[in-house]
Amino acid sequence: MVFSSLVFLYLFLPVCLIIYYLIGSRIRSAKEIAAASPPGHATKAQNLILIAASIFFYGWGEPIWIALLVVSSWVGWLVGIWVEQAKTTTGKKIALVFAVFSNLCLLAIFKYSDFIVDNINYAFITGLNNPGFALPIGISFYTFQILSYVVDVYRGEVRAQRRFLNFLLYVSLFHQLVAGPIVRYVHIANEINNRIHTWSDFSQGLHRVCVGLFKKVFIANVAGEWAQRTLGGDLSTLSTADAWLGLAMFTIQIYFDFSAYSDMAIGLGMMFGFHYRENFNYPYIAKSVTDFWRRWHISLGTFFRDYVYIPLGGNKSWAFRNLFIVWALTGFWHGASWNFMLWGLYFGVWIALERLFIERLLNALPVAISHFYLMLIVTLGWALFYFTDLSRLVIFFQILFGIAQTPTIGLSTVDDLSSHAIWIVVAVLWCMPVGTWIQNHFDWCRVSKWPVSAQTLTVLATDLFLLLTSTALLVGQSYNPFLYFRF
Repeated sequence: MVFSSLVFLYLFLPVCLIIYYLIGSRIRSAKEIAAASPPGHATKAQNLILIAASIFFYGWGEPIWIALLVVSSWVGWLVGIWVEQAKTTTGKKIALVFAVFSNLCLLAIFKYSDFIVDNINYAFITGLNNPGFALPIGISFYTFQILSYVVDVYRGEVRAQRRFLNFLLYVSLFHQLVAGPIVRYVHIANEINNRIHTWSDFSQGLHRVCVGLFKKVFIANVAGEWAQRTLGGDLSTLSTADAWLGLAMFTIQIYFDFSAYSDMAIGLGMMFGFHYRENFNYPYIAKSVTDFWRRWHISLGTFFRDYVYIPLGGNKSWAFRNLFIVWALTGFWHGASWNFMLWGLYFGVWIALERLFIERLLNALPVAISHFYLMLIVTLGWALFYFTDLSRLVIFFQILFGIAQTPTIGLSTVDDLSSHAIWIVVAVLWCMPVGTWIQNHFDWCRVSKWPVSAQTLTVLATDLFLLLTSTALLVGQSYNPFLYFRF
């Protein structure tokens, strides 16, 4: 089940919310909280409802993988207690190594086994059969969440959770289970039993869901169809201009697809009393590759920083070695294919070059040039990300830089640009912090003594418009994937 489906929006989510709030604490207003009214803490029954809803959500398409999710959570829960109760440092380290080894083996079996066998066959000219395991949805995300929990318990940053159902709730929350963001236990440990439900959080969460949904169906899906038609078709018929345009569409798609999902995940969390960290911070307004990766998929970047880069020595020892290890792992995390490894190392090289001299040069250049440099590097990087077939990747780059014997401009280029002109303007503007400007405008209205209801009604009207428009688009669209479901 995906967030941008009519089943989720008009059946699963409303039913889940109704049952959740009927059996537990109601939502409190700001006045009630200020008046010291008993806060709307979560109840055990509400946690059980969330677990049941999350399991149902996860098993909607592939119920066979529910067992893997539950067993992985159970093992992670037991190891967390083992780490905390171990009497010696050696015992704690053994437990930690077991957690890391078992979780990485899980990924190796289900995500990388075919890739490993294929490369063994190629290198040693053998005929081993591929295991052919299907990729469980969300395995990369919930495996990292379990690992981060065990490491944090080992470091003493959080106490081990003693109730398995509470830990299962943390791992399986449907808001972030299948495509992130990667939520750390330490960030929501208190909210598992002590979260407070307020109308302010609920309304902000609903608004975030509506905005994310519209970004997904109005921007990401349109860009995705365009990119698929261009990059996924017969490359021999592609002009240079169409190649650049298709790559630009994929650049738009992957940002709006994943940031929309993160928006909806964060919004859904708020509707149920959870507060997740931001996962994107307008990465396409960055002025360097380093800055870009501080803004893009923040939860993954901070995971590798805190659990790989710093433990390896960070900037203090063998900084460039540590950097390339992290970026090789970052690429490999995204998929079992050499193009993802190349993609990760590609960004590792640029970040290393920025540390050596490019960053000083960028600081001396006009902002427009720095931004152009960033967008060129990132856009070319998305070509490495898109083409899992390296032979097609080589052909595409030949077309992109005019090396192949293809026309410079195709017949469809001008038509595509003219027919999508307004949409392109909206997509480009939405890559910028326009929402922040609007929020500041509403804050100014409130300071200017505008009625609070005017702001509230404006937001509600906006949400209704976004929801109804998105629904109409979903009814007419057949292309509606979430790219990060495959990672």
